[in-house]
Amino acid sequence: MTLFTKQEALHYHSKERKGKIEVIPSKEFSTQKDLSLAYTPGVALPCLEIKNDKSLVYEYTAKSNLVAVITNGTAVLGLGNIGAEASKPVMEGKGLLFKVFADIDVFDIEINEKDPQKFVEIVKSLEPTFGGINLEDIKSPECFYIEDELKNQMNIPVFHDDQHGTAIIAGAALLNALEITGKKIQDVKVVFSGAGAAGLSCAKLFVKLGINKNNLIMCDSKGVVRKDNVSNPHQLEFATDQNLKNLSEAIKDADVFVGVSVANVLSPEMLLTMNKNPIVFALANPDPEINYEIAIETRNDLIMATGRSDYPNQVNNVLGFPFIFRGALDVRANKINEEMKLAAAQALAKLAHEPVPEYVCKAYHKDQIVFGKDYIIPKPLDLRVIEYIAPAVSKAAMDSGVATINIDDFEEYKKILRNRVERVQNIFNNLG
Repeated sequence: MTLFTKQEALHYHSKERKGKIEVIPSKEFSTQKDLSLAYTPGVALPCLEIKNDKSLVYEYTAKSNLVAVITNGTAVLGLGNIGAEASKPVMEGKGLLFKVFADIDVFDIEINEKDPQKFVEIVKSLEPTFGGINLEDIKSPECFYIEDELKNQMNIPVFHDDQHGTAIIAGAALLNALEITGKKIQDVKVVFSGAGAAGLSCAKLFVKLGINKNNLIMCDSKGVVRKDNVSNPHQLEFATDQNLKNLSEAIKDADVFVGVSVANVLSPEMLLTMNKNPIVFALANPDPEINYEIAIETRNDLIMATGRSDYPNQVNNVLGFPFIFRGALDVRANKINEEMKLAAAQALAKLAHEPVPEYVCKAYHKDQIVFGKDYIIPKPLDLRVIEYIAPAVSKAAMDSGVATINIDDFEEYKKILRNRVERVQNIFNNLG
């Protein structure tokens, strides 16, 4: 479904002030005293405090609420290796989403460097500026090396959203879909189409959630990933010993299909060979691994999710990254670990069980939205998401020892989160 023309899209990004984000002052600046405090000579005093105690950079600067969205433009959306400059509209868009959904400020940084080691060196040097690093649209397999190295070398959260964001949202959807079908997570057979960054991260999180690794089969463009044909060392963990050649063979009797690949690789004939009450996450954008209408016509016992907003159960990363970073920043976590990712997935799954507010129903032109086959994950416009995910992530950071400050009153924290979102929403409503 096309919501806009090419000219409308270009005009949106170019009208008035170019691009989608700007920097605005957060302190008074109308008097001579204000300017003297903001810059010289007043600025020297916090500088000296930070010189003596580097942790005070969080007290006297914007670091505690500032995230870098960083790419080299090598795997941008479905556009591929389009370069650093061409990736900038996407990174600005990511910055807008951070601000709108979680009141997090962003500098987007497009780095013209494809060498993974040099890229790591550049990003690592930015640590004094930022409270967290969101890596974006970096091609596989380099993205694995880059994230691993930065996580090891930096003392602030580093998160490659293309990997983990999809995994967390899909993980929440999986938990609820299994609940609806009555299937036990440790018993189901899961088949992946796509064994790159998103596919491997989904598989790892699914195993953490309870999927039996022996019941998980991955396919890439060459067929089933077996131990005798692994094309990427990162795939070895999920390579199978089974004598299966392709997706058509692998999908037989499967309970769950996860597509993070390309359009139309799952045929209706393949779908018919899946187990009863199949769960299909066809997440390729804009065209899923199987057309939604064809899939639901083929199996009336199907639970289906896509990456599209015009179908039920959209697996949208905006349900994850703003709130995960919000929770990590608010306890000054030095990393985003597995415990925090699991907490985010479980919190998102829990929210889908709650009654849906009227404003959300209206936004999606529904009289009522209730937990079930067509609603297994919350909607992106549900303002309660921040109150579920951010506290869960903060608590998981505290419990797992990666938080450097604590939240003592989580009920008060939820009120603060609600006020943050409402304030930003009011600002943007006034702009509209």
